[in-house]
Parts: sequence; structure tokens; C-alpha cells
Amino acid sequence: MEEAAAHNGTGPGAPAPARPPATPEGMALAYGSLVLMALLPIFFGALRSVSCAKSKNSSDMPETITSRDAARFPIVASCTLLGLYVFFKIFSQEYINLLLSMYFFVLGILALSHTISPMMNRFFPANFPNKQYQLLFTQGSGDSKEEIVNYEFDTKDLVCLALSSVVGVWYLLRKHWIANNLFGLAFSLNGVELLHLNNVSTGCILLGGLFIYDVFWVFGTNVMVTVAKSFEAPIKLVFPQDLLEKGLDADNFAMLGLGDIVIPGIFIALLLRFDISLKKNTHTYFYTSFVAYIFGLGLTIFIMHIFKHAQPALLYLVPACIGFPLLVALAKGEVAEMFSYESSAEILPHTPRLTHFPTVSGSPASLADSMQQKLSCPRRRRQQSPSAM
Repeated sequence: MEEAAAHNGTGPGAPAPARPPATPEGMALAYGSLVLMALLPIFFGALRSVSCAKSKNSSDMPETITSRDAARFPIVASCTLLGLYVFFKIFSQEYINLLLSMYFFVLGILALSHTISPMMNRFFPANFPNKQYQLLFTQGSGDSKEEIVNYEFDTKDLVCLALSSVVGVWYLLRKHWIANNLFGLAFSLNGVELLHLNNVSTGCILLGGLFIYDVFWVFGTNVMVTVAKSFEAPIKLVFPQDLLEKGLDADNFAMLGLGDIVIPGIFIALLLRFDISLKKNTHTYFYTSFVAYIFGLGLTIFIMHIFKHAQPALLYLVPACIGFPLLVALAKGEVAEMFSYESSAEILPHTPRLTHFPTVSGSPASLADSMQQKLSCPRRRRQQSPSAM
């Protein structure tokens, strides 16, 4: 988590223009808004992960992260982050960000459309002329014919896609911080919903590895801060600290990387599914970890404000999100049940493994590549039987 300022058109070698320091009111509004925006995708993404896990449709199944994937993730993330840093040092930042803008334009539209679709369905009238469509591509012929794309959608999906496209064009043309946040929230929610840890041990391995990753790249080098400030893509949530003075044209931003939302978020979602598996009609571990996240993020902001230096949020989030639920489990005598719980075996009997890693940048940044595979893959809807109509 860190502060960033827009360049306001200054050239690569020109010094950034001096700006007045943010007011206490402006900082409070900015950091409070970042905390709220971080909580929304975690809470609703966790709830949607339960529905996603219970889906009987194999094409709607989430991606499962195993302990092997979790152990390799920090290494792959470090290589990706360092690669981006070298790219920004060698090649023109302008051209790199142009390519990234086009990439995230398409990916953001898909993510936002997938995010708003369940909500938008409630606003369509009962007599809305909803027609079904199918996009089918096959390869070969006869017995060797293989489906490449078999995507079924309806008119409501097209409406959601059109609305998301408006936001995409807005982001592409203006790079406005509100459009950036809409895409960032969509990426975060989809990440929490569609990326599932198979058990608590895997979650501890993933969070522990990224704890070291985050601390090293923020405190040990300037790589992560440089990439985060150079990377003009919706891989972070931003909020202006001078909003009260400049309105929507404000440009002195505080930022929070999407990795600081999604990584703890998928662990919190796992604990919600564990709560449900206990069949006690309580969500003790979910609410405990949710409060722990708020505490950890608040501590990050406090430390950053005191020391005036960018902070690796996972340094505070990981101990809180793991420690708080573990203390509750110790108090309730449910540590064995917690670590023996298998999400993939109990709720997701045929969930595919995560076979490739997301592109990581920022802190530790976005899980966009993984979501691209999920959002762009064929999704089949179950046809309703006449008895269900």
C-alpha cells in the first residue's frame, strides 16, 4: 500500500510538479474509501464462491490452488515482477502501457460483465424479450470433431456486456480513476469467487510465501514501488487524497494493490466454506478473518502514515488473517477439523487444478491472467426442464 501522484503530463526526465500536502480530511477520506472498496469484493466474492463451489455445471467450476501451486507462486510472482521492472527500464513506458491498456480493456469488460450479471438480472422485467444464443466453433470432422468454443448466452448477457463496454471505453480514453476502480473491483471479486484454496494448509503456504515476497520486494528493493507507479493498468485501487479540493479531477492518489485484496480474500472465502461444512449455522471463522483483515489493513495505513513510507500490506494482513482464526480454533478445540477440511474433496469433487499462474505485479498485484482464462472459457448454462419452469 502506498501513495502515488499523477505525472500531469510531465516528460520522463522532468521533475514532478510540487503539490501541497494532503489535508487530514482528504487522507481520512482516501484511506477510508480504500478500506471500504477492499472489503466489498472480499465479502461478496466469498459469498459467491460458495454458490460457485456448489455448481453442478463443470464449466462453472472454480480453479483450485493446491499446495504445490502455492509453494511455487512466490517464485513465479518474483520472476514476473522483476521481468516487468526490466521491461520498464529498457523499453518506453508509453508503448508498454498502450499495449497493457488494450489488454486490460478487453479483460476488464469481461470481468465487469461477469460481476454485474447476477445483479442486473434483478432489474429486467418479467416480460423482457430474452433470447438464447450460442457461439460454437469446432475442429475436425466426424468422430474426431472437437469443440473449441461452445458459449451459450442470452440477451441479458449482451446488455451487461454493452454496459461494461461503456466503462471500458471510458477507461481506455481517459484512464479515469473511477473507471480504473470499477475494473479493479471486478477483478478482485472474480478472483475471490473463482480461485479456491483446497485446504487451510495450502492457504498458509500461499500467504506465508507471499508474506516473504511482499516484504522483500518492498523493503529490500525499489522494484515493486517502481512497477506499481509505472504500471498504468487496473491492478490497483486508487482514491484521491485531494478530492475535497479538486473534485473528480483530483490527481494525488493513495493506492492499494489488488493482490492485497485477492490473496487474503481467497483465504477468507475458504474459511466461509469451512464454516458451512461444520453445519453449525454460524460463520465464526469467516467473520473472525474478516475482522482480522480490517485490523491488518488499518494497521498498514497507520504504520504508513507514521513512517511516511510505502508498506507491504501483507506484512500485517497475513499474521492477522491466519492468527485470528487460528486462535479461535484453539479456543474452540477445532484446530484438527480446520486443518483436515478439504474444500476440493467435500464441495468440489471434480474441480480442475490451477495449471498456470497469474501475472503478478504491484503489491503483489493482479490475478488477471488467471481470471482471463476463467472468464473467456466456454460457459454452459443448464437448460431448465419443463417441470422447473
